[in-house]
Amino acid sequence: MLDFLVEYGYIGLFLASFLAATILPFGSEFVFAGVIALGLDSWVCIAIATVGNWLGGMTNYYLGRLGKTEWIEKYLKVKKEKIDKIHTWLEGKGAAMAFFSFLPVVGDVIAIALGYMRANVYIVNISMLIGKFARYLIIAYGMKLIF
Repeated sequence: MLDFLVEYGYIGLFLASFLAATILPFGSEFVFAGVIALGLDSWVCIAIATVGNWLGGMTNYYLGRLGKTEWIEKYLKVKKEKIDKIHTWLEGKGAAMAFFSFLPVVGDVIAIALGYMRANVYIVNISMLIGKFARYLIIAYGMKLIF
């Protein structure tokens, strides 16, 4: 299904990682692994996937910051109850929890909830960027071990 994104190389990787962190229910790992398997530079792939996924996560943060739960429910398919549950869990933990926005299923909701809570945008940016970088670094390292 995502083979066409692999064929576009770095551009396809950026699109896949951005969209996977925002609106589409898939992971960018397949495209990431595919472009590395094609022989593209691992470090460049890590950088591009990190930036794309981080920008997608920050898009979720700013959508949450708008505070329009009806938009979040309609366009991102995240129920208010789920946002409230994550909001309660994040209460008192702070903006650094954006590090965990790379996690499947709850990662997008964490970014939305942090925006909804108006968490410190600078800490969210840095924490999220580090988390996304760690994710792709681990995947690339795992691929080196396998191949």
